[in-house]
Amino acid sequence: QVQLVESGGGFVQAGDSLRLSCAAYGMTFGISTLQWYRQPPGKERELVAEITDAGRMNYAESVKDRFHISINKTRNMLHLLLQMNTLKPEGTAVYYCYGDLLIMGSRSDVWGQGTQVTVSS
Repeated sequence: QVQLVESGGGFVQAGDSLRLSCAAYGMTFGISTLQWYRQPPGKERELVAEITDAGRMNYAESVKDRFHISINKTRNMLHLLLQMNTLKPEGTAVYYCYGDLLIMGSRSDVWGQGTQVTVSS
């Protein structure tokens, strides 16, 4: 089993920055795609940013040029990061990390539990 655990959410003012982190725990795995989603209050979950195993990064138009997705690998741990700059009130949401992973030769969808980001105007 692989678990994804997000951290770094909080309450900030418009224009501030936050960095979200998603730590991957568990079995050795391969990566197809890692993504950050968010779900604003009363709305559907939406894709914010993704990074593929080839290192290609894609962003939603609403966050392009303000958010940056990256992976930090150490010997024993992988962290998926989301640097969020110039936050706007519409960025208030629960942010989730998601992994399309290869575990023991099979594709697996793994979601984190989410972290709340609140941006005050």
